[in-house]
Amino acid sequence: MTRLLAAPTTRPTAEPGPGTDLGPVTRTPEPGPQRIRRAARVLRDQLRAAPLTLTLLAGLWAVGAATGSLTDGPSERLLSQVGVGLSTLGEGRWWTPVTSMLWSSGTGAYVFTSLLLLLVGPAAERRLGRLHTLAVLVGGQVAGTLLGAALVRFGSAAGEQWTVSVADQTSVGPGVGLFALAGVLGYRLTVLWRRRLHLLVLLLPLVMTLYVGHLQSVQRCAAALCGLGLGALLSRGRPYLRTHRSSHGETRVLVALCLVAAACGPLIASLYDNASGPFNTFSELYFSHRLSPEEVADLCAESVHSCARAHAVERIFDTPGRLMAALFPALLLVLAEGLRRGLRFAWRISVATELLWTALLAWLYFEAGPVSGDVVQYFVEAMLLPLLTTALLLATRQRFRLRLSGRAVRRLAVVVGGAALAASAAYVGLGRLVAGQFEPGAGVRGLVNGLPAQFLPPAYNDLLPDYPIAVGPVALLLETYCGLVFWLVALVALLSAFRRPVLHTDAAAAARARALLAEHGGGTLSFITTWDGNHYWFDEGGRAAVAYRVVGTVALTTGDPFGAAEDRPRAVAGFARYCDARGWTPCFYSVGTETRAVTGQLGWRSVQVAEDTVVPLPELAFTGRKWQDIRTALNKAGKQGITAEWWAYHEAPLALREQIRAISEEWVSEKGLPEMGFTLGGLEELDDPDVRVLIAVDQDRVVHGLTSWMPVYGDGVPVGWTLDFMRRRSDGFRGVNEFLIASAALGFKGEGALFLSLSGAPLARARQDEEPTGLQRTLDWMGKALEPVYGFRSLLAFKAKFQPEYRPMYMAYPDPAALPGITRAIGKAYLPHLTAAQGVRLMRKLSG
Repeated sequence: MTRLLAAPTTRPTAEPGPGTDLGPVTRTPEPGPQRIRRAARVLRDQLRAAPLTLTLLAGLWAVGAATGSLTDGPSERLLSQVGVGLSTLGEGRWWTPVTSMLWSSGTGAYVFTSLLLLLVGPAAERRLGRLHTLAVLVGGQVAGTLLGAALVRFGSAAGEQWTVSVADQTSVGPGVGLFALAGVLGYRLTVLWRRRLHLLVLLLPLVMTLYVGHLQSVQRCAAALCGLGLGALLSRGRPYLRTHRSSHGETRVLVALCLVAAACGPLIASLYDNASGPFNTFSELYFSHRLSPEEVADLCAESVHSCARAHAVERIFDTPGRLMAALFPALLLVLAEGLRRGLRFAWRISVATELLWTALLAWLYFEAGPVSGDVVQYFVEAMLLPLLTTALLLATRQRFRLRLSGRAVRRLAVVVGGAALAASAAYVGLGRLVAGQFEPGAGVRGLVNGLPAQFLPPAYNDLLPDYPIAVGPVALLLETYCGLVFWLVALVALLSAFRRPVLHTDAAAAARARALLAEHGGGTLSFITTWDGNHYWFDEGGRAAVAYRVVGTVALTTGDPFGAAEDRPRAVAGFARYCDARGWTPCFYSVGTETRAVTGQLGWRSVQVAEDTVVPLPELAFTGRKWQDIRTALNKAGKQGITAEWWAYHEAPLALREQIRAISEEWVSEKGLPEMGFTLGGLEELDDPDVRVLIAVDQDRVVHGLTSWMPVYGDGVPVGWTLDFMRRRSDGFRGVNEFLIASAALGFKGEGALFLSLSGAPLARARQDEEPTGLQRTLDWMGKALEPVYGFRSLLAFKAKFQPEYRPMYMAYPDPAALPGITRAIGKAYLPHLTAAQGVRLMRKLSG
C-alpha cells in the first residue's frame, strides 16, 4: 500500500450529488510577496470602508500643518485656547475638551495617534456604525478629559505630590477619545479579542499614568474606564458577555502581556524628559539613565574614587555597553515569551526576578535609615508593581506546567554557565595581566570585587563595593564587553530554548514510541499516546509499548497497548507487573474489546466508559433518506460559498490561526468550566506535523468551523483517521460540523483510507445489551448528569447522523477496592486545572 500524502485538490463546482467523491482543497502557505499583496488588498478594502476614519485622520494632519503644530505641537498661545487642563477649564474655556481633539503634542504624538486611529477606527465603523463611532469618540474625549482633570484636582487638593506636579499641564490629542472608543469596541468582538483588547485598553494608559504621569495619561486612563463602562451598559443582556472563563493558553498570553507592560513602562518613561509618574521614582533600577552633570559633580565632591566611578558610568553610555542599561526590561521580555508558551522554567525565573527586585527595594529602604513620609511613599509605590506581578504569577501558577526537556535544560545550563565562566575568567585573568591599566592597581581580589559591576546595569554601580576603575585601553575593553557579551549569549539562549517546540520530559522515549506507533499501528485512539504528559513502558523486545500517566498511585493508560499486533496482548501483563513493582495500581482506560479480553483472562474487572463510532469508507455514498442531513449540509455550504480546506496548523496563515483561536476561546468561555484534557485534545495538539486540520471558510476568508484528524497507522502508513478537535463559530454556518466531517470522509475515501473514527464519546453508550453492573449504572448516571455541562450524549447522537459502527470502549482494573483512587485519578487527568470554585460551580450545575 502506498503512503497517503495529501487530499485531492479538486474543488466542487456544483452541488454534491449521490456517490460524489470530490474532496476538500489542500492549501499550502502562500509565497511571501503574495502574502504581502493579499495583506495590502485587505488593508485597502478596510480603509475604503472607513470614510470617517480617513476624514478624521486627514483633518488631524491638515489642522496641524495649517497651524505649524506638526513638529512641537500647538504654540503656547494656541494651546491656552484649545488645550484642556485645570487652568483652561478654570478660566471658563468650556470648549477645550472638544477642541483638544484637533491637535497633538508633537511629531511622535501625531504618529502614535494616527496608528491608533487606523487600528480602532475601521473596526469601530464596521461594528458600531459611523454615527455611533463619532458619538463615542467625541463623548469619550469629553468624559475622559473632564474626569481626568477632576482626578488630578482632587489629588492636588489632598496633597499628593505627583498630581501637584502635573496640575498646571494642558493637553491636546484625540487619543483620549480613541481609548474610550476601543473600550466600547471590545464588547463587539469575539471573546478572545474582547479580552485582549480590554486588557490593552487598560494596560497602555495605566502604564503611561504610573510611569510618565502626565495629565493626558490620566485622562486616557479615565477615558478607558468610561469606555469599558459604557460598552458594558450598551451590551447588557448579551449571553456571551456573561462568561469570563479563559482557556489555559489564553491565560498565559494575558499574563505575558502584563509582564511586557511591567518591562516596557520604564522604557517608555525614559523617552520623556519630565516623566513624573508614581512608579518612575526608582525606574532607573529597571532602566539605567546617564548621570546628569550635577550628579557627577556631587559624586566627585565625595571622594576621588567616587568621582572615578561616576566617570566610568558616563563612559559606558558612549560605548556599546550602554545596552546593559536595558538589561532588566530585556530579560522580562524574554521571560514573557516563555510564559506565553506556558513553561514552568520561565515562570520560576520570573517569580525569582520579581522577588529579588522587591528584596532590593526593601534593602534600600532599610539602609536609608530614618526617612520622611515622602520617601516611604516613594518606596511603597516602587514596590507595588513587583508585588502585584508576583501575586499574578502565583495566582496563575497552575497554567505554567509545560516543561523543557532535560536535554534542553542541560544545554541551556552549559551555554549560560560557560558564558559566565568565560566572561569572568576574561575579566579577572586578562585584567590581572594589565593590572596597571586600572586605578588603583588591580589585584585578583580587587578584580573579583569588580565582577558584579560587569554583570549588572550601570544604575547598580553605587550599590557595589569599591573595585578597580578601568583607565587603559584593554581594561576599558574588558569593562565594556565582558558583561555585555555574557548577557547577549544568555538572553539568546533563553529565547531559543523558549521558542523550541516543547517536548516530552523524556524526548527520546517519546520519539521511540512515535516510531513504534507509525511502524506497527494501534487502535483508533492510539495517536493520543504522542501527546505531552505521557510516560512510556516498552516490553523487553521493544516491539510493544503502553503510554500512561501516574496520578496519585494509579497508572492510567492512554488507550490500548500499541506496536506489533502479536506482542500487544503480552504487553498488558508486562505493564501490570511493572506497576506492581512500583506500588501503582494499573488501569487500562479507553481500550477496545481485545484488551478487555486479555485483562479478563487476568481476572480483572471492566466497565464501559465510552462509545467509539467508526465510519467505513470504501463503500461510503451519501445516498438514501438516512443521509438527508448530510446532503443538506453539503448543498447549503456550496450555495453559501463555503469550502473545506486542508491545512497543517503551523503552516496556516496567521489570520486563519487567530480565527481558530478566537473560535476555541469562545467555546471555552461559553462552558464556564475548564477545558478537559487526557483523551480530549485542544489547540496545542493541533500543532503536530502528522495532524491534518480541515477548515470551513467562506469567500471572505472567514472561518466558520474546523476539525482535526489524527492518523491511524497500519503497516507503516495511515489506513484511517480519527476525529479529535471540533469547533464551530457561534454565528456561522449552522451545518458546518456535518459539512466538515462529510468533506473529510470524501477526501479520505479518495485517498484510499479504509475508515474514519469520529472518536469516543465519554460516558455515553449506544447499546445496552448487557445487564449493567452497579458501577455501570453509576457511570450512566454521571453521563446523564454531565450532559448539560459537556454534552457527551448529544455528541453521540450527532455522530449517529453518519451511520457509524459502534464499538464500545472499556476501563479495565484489577481490584474493585481501588475504584475510589481510580475515579479520582481519571477526574484529575481530565480536569487537571479544576479549582475549588470551579468544582463548586460544577456541582451546582449537576445538582440543578
